[in-house]
Amino acid sequence: MDNQNNNTKKVLMICLGNICRSPIAEAVFRRRIEQLGKTNDWLVDSAAALVGEHTGKRPDKRALNILEKNHFCYDGRAGPITKDDFFTFDYIFGMDKPNMISLNKMKPKESKAQLLMLGDYGLPVDDKIIVDPYYLSGEEPFVKVYDQCVIACAEFLKQFYNAT
Repeated sequence: MDNQNNNTKKVLMICLGNICRSPIAEAVFRRRIEQLGKTNDWLVDSAAALVGEHTGKRPDKRALNILEKNHFCYDGRAGPITKDDFFTFDYIFGMDKPNMISLNKMKPKESKAQLLMLGDYGLPVDDKIIVDPYYLSGEEPFVKVYDQCVIACAEFLKQFYNAT
């Protein structure tokens, strides 16, 4: 955070428990801004929207495996979204409709955060929901989450930079 400037944009990735989708999305977004040479322009984090039972825990082993296979080193731990986050972050991305419903209920009226569904960026209409892979077996659902995040993060940043 020491390299932030007044124009730093802040992004918070949200999923149910902050152990699967949002850590993957956080890591992917970070990688994309590195590739664009825009690391100093962004602060990226992740949190849980509904379930705080994983607070302080590492991401699911399958999420970590997918990140490792794609040459990411992720050392974050799960944490809950707070009321302050709606004033701190410019963009808060949910992964599915229940995330978005929860975020909209929690968002204070006077907050600055834009609530967006990550899958609305670059994903086909029938694949916009980034499904929670936690209760699904194997790593394949985590691969799909990763692939969706790669596309969506790249498309959001493409649209962001073409609009500014």
